[in-house]
Amino acid sequence: MQSVINKPISYADEEGTHLADICDVKIDTDLSLEERMKSYIRQIGNPYLYKCGDITVRVSFADTDTTLEDRIKQLLMAPCTS
Repeated sequence: MQSVINKPISYADEEGTHLADICDVKIDTDLSLEERMKSYIRQIGNPYLYKCGDITVRVSFADTDTTLEDRIKQLLMAPCTS
């Protein structure tokens, strides 16, 4: 499991390939957390590049101590510019 998550991702390698749709992923809540994570990876393939309907989702992380929660708070507190 760890090797899949820590594997360097090359988005170029995925161009033109069939991407899994996260809407089709089924999570069996009767499984242990570890087994659910393994099942998710088996179903989604590349957890950093997948589809959500017609939208391609690319996940990446910056090398920072700022959390996603911090960024969302900043976004929600920012003045509207439109």
